[in-house]
Amino acid sequence: MINIQQNRFKTILIGIAFSPNLKSNIYEAIRMIDYFNAKLILVHVGEKSKDKEYKINSLIAGLSEQKEKITTIWQEGNPVDVIIDSAKKFEVDLIILGAMQREQFFKFYVGSIARKITRKAHCSVLLLIKPSEERVPCNHIVVNGLKDKKTKETILTSFEVAQNLGTPKITIVEEISQQEVSFSVQDDESLRKNILRKEQLKRKEDLRVQDILKQIPEHLKNNIAIKTQSIFGKRGYSIGHYAKVVGADLLIMNAPNKTSLWDRIFTHDLEYILSELPTDVLIVR
Repeated sequence: MINIQQNRFKTILIGIAFSPNLKSNIYEAIRMIDYFNAKLILVHVGEKSKDKEYKINSLIAGLSEQKEKITTIWQEGNPVDVIIDSAKKFEVDLIILGAMQREQFFKFYVGSIARKITRKAHCSVLLLIKPSEERVPCNHIVVNGLKDKKTKETILTSFEVAQNLGTPKITIVEEISQQEVSFSVQDDESLRKNILRKEQLKRKEDLRVQDILKQIPEHLKNNIAIKTQSIFGKRGYSIGHYAKVVGADLLIMNAPNKTSLWDRIFTHDLEYILSELPTDVLIVR
């Protein structure tokens, strides 16, 4: 049974720093208040000063008429620990992490802090690679259709997010490992068998995803063009490449499972995604 939630992200947290992207990150976070009718927690990891406090308060005052829904937290310490502890304390549903575009810092931030937070977080995590002061429409969401117990909830979340963001298109990508097509192609007959096997796998995966789609309430599917796409390749890498090629605005993935085999293989999947983020990424927990 799919767990339907009218307002999945009731409390949102964003980690902020006094970087060139400060204003853009705050703009993006405050827009989320309207999208999801949520409360917002701004967490600055570092020393508090009057100048910093004035700058943040000035930005908030100029951006939002819902200042009562915004709380600013100042905390010194390890960025991962501070954000994780704050998220638990305030019962946060979604953590937003913005990344700078400068290559060195970007690789460090995404490769280290975001990966650790993603693994330790009790809630969903949204990675923003292109925060903007101006609202950029989310026109296409790509979501994993992986055969996994979490996938139904992740696909449902993608439709809830699409309705909140006004997204007109969702593509559900079924990643199929090349290992499932076990034999090599050596002649016409083996090529025919290979093609037939791939078609059988595609039909099987498509039927599974169509069954999930039947469980999604019709009001969540209204005004959304739905596509399913089977692709063969390495998990994580394949869907990331696909999202980049089709110009998706948001990629939605299952969160890692800390207690199963999926957790051990997700390390590689997550590294594929985080090593070169194709677009903004929402990891659903």
